[in-house]
Amino acid sequence: MSLFLGSLWRALAYCLHPRVILLSLLPLLLIVTLALGLGYLYWSPAVDWVHGLLEASTWVNSVWSWLEAQGLGRIKVILAPLIVIFAVTPLIVMVSLLTVALLLAPALTRLVALRRFPMLERQGSGTWLYSLLWSLGAVLAALLMLLVSLPLWLVPPLILVLPPLIWGWLTYRVMAFDALSGYASASERREIFRRHRATMLMMGLFCGYLGSVPSLIWASGVVFAAAFVLLVPFAIWIYTLVFVLSSLWFAHFALAALQALRQEGSPEAPRPVPDPVAGAAEKAVALPHDPTAATAPIPLIP
Repeated sequence: MSLFLGSLWRALAYCLHPRVILLSLLPLLLIVTLALGLGYLYWSPAVDWVHGLLEASTWVNSVWSWLEAQGLGRIKVILAPLIVIFAVTPLIVMVSLLTVALLLAPALTRLVALRRFPMLERQGSGTWLYSLLWSLGAVLAALLMLLVSLPLWLVPPLILVLPPLIWGWLTYRVMAFDALSGYASASERREIFRRHRATMLMMGLFCGYLGSVPSLIWASGVVFAAAFVLLVPFAIWIYTLVFVLSSLWFAHFALAALQALRQEGSPEAPRPVPDPVAGAAEKAVALPHDPTAATAPIPLIP
């Protein structure tokens, strides 16, 4: 628990570092440009398409009639934009995570290593391409889990548990790998994952719940349409900061765990293979001298 909390407060302190703040602006500009550009091109057609689907549904029309009778007819106006927003949010989250993982995580891990672990030897063989493939595999697995669990979201308690749990698992898989890929060998990485899997999953879950905060901002952007253009970049900036915090948190935690593992001796470390020639020579030296050996008859072989 001390490693868990110590890594957290160090990550929060590092978020105030000027270099970290400047680095967080790079994915923010990239994602905001992409989101605003796609929103400008496809927002109205997407909302109109969803609104047409809702209008064509007899069940939805009966629900709307009941809502209008209860004085809640305004929900009909904002329902289609809300559906579009909540459909796009997972894509925004994953793009933000991939951008931070690929562009910022290596620099943030190096910053943590240089300031806290300058003597930690780099034994990892992870490359940018390997990190990309690992992250894409985790994202595809998270998308599959989202699709499979989608019907369960209709159960009120589960919608508050399943999405953050999936985001947490995704954050844990991506950020923990990025923190260790450059410094830990494959055996060390597996050992750290085995020892600290539950703790790192809890860290990812905490970050997953933090990542659900921007969804409220997206929803408020529909209600306050005048401020929607300003709220979209703000929401994406929060996504970026959450993943920057998670990257720093996992870097502090994973590198500290790696240093502790090396200090105690990794159980996965290969043992030296004994040399049979040297072993025989050592045994010969260690044997006591037998005085009868010199006078023993040598058998003659016919």
